Amino acid sequence: MGRAFAEIAFTPSVKDAQSQYGTRRLNERLEVTPDRQDVLTPDERQFIETRDSFYQATVSETGWPYVQFRGGPVGFLKVIDSKTLGFADFRGNVQYVSVGNLNADGRISLILMDYPNRRRLKLLGRARIAREADEPELIQRLQIPHYKARVERRSSFQSRRLIGTVRSTLRRGSLRPRFRPPSRHF
Repeated sequence: MGRAFAEIAFTPSVKDAQSQYGTRRLNERLEVTPDRQDVLTPDERQFIETRDSFYQATVSETGWPYVQFRGGPVGFLKVIDSKTLGFADFRGNVQYVSVGNLNADGRISLILMDYPNRRRLKLLGRARIAREADEPELIQRLQIPHYKARVERRSSFQSRRLIGTVRSTLRRGSLRPRFRPPSRHF
C-alpha cells in the first residue's frame, strides 16, 4: 500500500483509531512515502487476469454500502491500462442496486480473492457504466467469446487513486481466512 491508499482511507476517525490502538506511527509512513502505488504492477495485472470472481462494494445515495459478488470465466475482469479495469456485467437478480449506486456515486471498492493461495487484491476507485452506442471499441474489448451468459452492460473501473495490495500478500501470504470456501462457485 502507498500514499494513495492513505489519502483515501486514513480519515480523521481512522487516524484516531490508529492512535487509540497503538498503530498510528506504523501507518504514518504510508502518508509520507514518495511511492503513491496508484498504478498496477505486472504481478497485480497477472493476478487480476487469472480471477474468475470478485466482490464489489458501492455506496448508495443514503450512504449505505452495498456489496455484490461478480463472477464469470477466468479473465472476464480485464486490465485496460495501468489504472483501468473493465468487465462485462452479466444479468443477475435484476434489482440493479450496484448499477443505480454507480450511476449516482461512482465510488467503488473491489476485493479479488485467491482463497487456495491465501492472497487478495483490494482496489479503490471510481467506476462507470459503459454503453455500446457510446464506446463500441471498449465494449468489443470486454467481449467474452464462447461464454453463454447474457451480458447486460459493461462496467469500467478507473481511478485517479487505484490502490493495490497484492504485492504484500504475494510476498508474505498475510491473508489468513478463518473458513474454507466451498469447492464450487457460489
